Amino acid sequence: MLTARTLRVGELIQQELMRLIQREMHDPRVGFATVTEVRMTADLRTARVYVSVLGAEEVQNESIAALQHAAGYLRTELSHALRLRRAPELHFVLDQSIEKSIRVEQLLHPEDKGEIS
Repeated sequence: MLTARTLRVGELIQQELMRLIQREMHDPRVGFATVTEVRMTADLRTARVYVSVLGAEEVQNESIAALQHAAGYLRTELSHALRLRRAPELHFVLDQSIEKSIRVEQLLHPEDKGEIS
């Protein structure tokens, strides 16, 4: 069950992770990544971080692997920035909802040839 606190902490973590990924991480393996959602467990010990990455499937998988490799660094930075007693363990997941919505749009409107207005 999601409480107001888990939602609030998830939103704070999402904002801070976006800042860290865009400004602090200098790993060339991380492509153009956007944190789309953070889902916290009820005890706030684990965060599932959904990330959308532009590019081919290989680039996406490499970016997720690089983020997972940097999870310890990101966790430490989160605990400092948000002053959390215990920073959650981070699990990065590729968010494919954008690609799926584009595919559904193409199936519903094949005459548009993938152009979304």
